[in-house]
Amino acid sequence: MLSGGLPTARYLEKAIYPLHIQPEININPMGQPVPAYNRGALYEGKSGRIFWAVAATHAPEKTSVHLINSDDKGLTWNYSAPVAVDDKISFNETSVYETPKGDILAFLRTAGYDDQACIARSTDGGKTFGKWESMGFKGHPLNALRLPDKRVLITYGYRHKPFGIRARILNEECTDFATAPEIILREDGGSGDIGYTWPIQLDKDRVLIVYYFNTNNSTKYIAGTILKISQ
Repeated sequence: MLSGGLPTARYLEKAIYPLHIQPEININPMGQPVPAYNRGALYEGKSGRIFWAVAATHAPEKTSVHLINSDDKGLTWNYSAPVAVDDKISFNETSVYETPKGDILAFLRTAGYDDQACIARSTDGGKTFGKWESMGFKGHPLNALRLPDKRVLITYGYRHKPFGIRARILNEECTDFATAPEIILREDGGSGDIGYTWPIQLDKDRVLIVYYFNTNNSTKYIAGTILKISQ
């Protein structure tokens, strides 16, 4: 079994495809609607429901983000709600997170918005989302990890000079994103082709953050940084 009780591939008779969501206009080479997709972290909530913020091409060269969920460990999926849709700004690679209070948060990557990191919040379990808003800094894509004291570590690539990997520690309900200090993990990247962070707790004080990286704009590789968290 995978983390959270997800079934491994050897127990499945065939591949599982998520549902096609209605905003998606693309079709595959066989002429069939494209299933939901995304590069970003899913989240298994305290009820066991899995939340997944997926992208959809709702107009030519324009993407939006929508929430789907699963109550059977990912075997079947249901459409829940639009998360972030805009006529001028694209939203895509998004990570989702459930706070201790039960709010569902979407940490959104944007395009056509000066690379601003954005957030959208649902206070009804993902049935509806309030208006998305800028978090006040550049970064993409983002990932979120609950720390032992319930604060939230968000990590992200910084694709502007000096290129690198950055992080912030938010309060447990993630309401202080505009004021939380930025942590520079490294700033020696060779280009903006970096990021896709993934944090994991090593012990009560240390987090390993792995990511896609390059130096001198040469061969890309996977690297890691260990961050010691002060209490």
